[in-house]
Amino acid sequence: MKKSAVLLLACAVVASLPAHPAAAGPNKEYLQLLAEIRMLQEQNQQLQQLFGTLQDSLKAFGTKLDEQAATNRKGMADQTLAITNIGDTVRVLREKADDTNVRISTVAQEIQALRQSLASMPAPQPPLSASPSPGGGDPGVAPVSPTAPTASGSAVPLGVSPQKMFESAYDDFTSSRYQTAIDGFELFIKTFPNMPQAADAQFNIGASYFNLGKWNEARDALLLVTQKYPQAADANAGAYFKLGQTYEQLKQIDNAKKAYETLVQRYPTSFQATQASQSLQRLNRR
Repeated sequence: MKKSAVLLLACAVVASLPAHPAAAGPNKEYLQLLAEIRMLQEQNQQLQQLFGTLQDSLKAFGTKLDEQAATNRKGMADQTLAITNIGDTVRVLREKADDTNVRISTVAQEIQALRQSLASMPAPQPPLSASPSPGGGDPGVAPVSPTAPTASGSAVPLGVSPQKMFESAYDDFTSSRYQTAIDGFELFIKTFPNMPQAADAQFNIGASYFNLGKWNEARDALLLVTQKYPQAADANAGAYFKLGQTYEQLKQIDNAKKAYETLVQRYPTSFQATQASQSLQRLNRR
């Protein structure tokens, strides 16, 4: 821009010179000025060429930047899609793993049930040896012996699933068939005393008696939860709360408060603890 301004100024100077410099005689300064003007014109052309080349370079560079940005956007989109697919795959695998764990637990329960069934089956009786009858019967024929008594107690039928037995009793419980539920849960505990659901079965027995209005039976059944299954936190939390309600029905307020307080102290994070605290506040206002 600076040289262009100089060129314009030189042109203005030339225009102001006489039209016929020869008539004024040789003018060395005039000739030198013309040479400088030609030089400026050449430099201006070179600058224009350089400017055009620079514009082309900038345009090509801008095009490359756009292409690179498009490539980066596509790469980011591909990475995002790949990450999403990986997340979906991990979720599916996790669900399959959970389902496999459930199936393994079910199979383990089935194996335990089969072991208990085999353990409860009576041992086979040895064959009786043939002996002559006191009356002198045919010595080649064994006498008919009386039928041997079978082992007491009912054996667990082969193929019985503890999970199905528990769910059947629980279905009776949720359908308000409380006496049938009590029978089913008691059979479950008798048949599978070491299963993890035994504590829940005992609690449901107490809850069934409570719903039937049999307060003494409910109290005894719920106390068994705390005595036989102290390691079952959920069942114990529910048992202490239901015990408090049972003692209230029996008009034993001090025992009710003690049950609620025990629940709050031992299981403070359980949802029953909040209910027990509200019940304690209600009883203390009396």
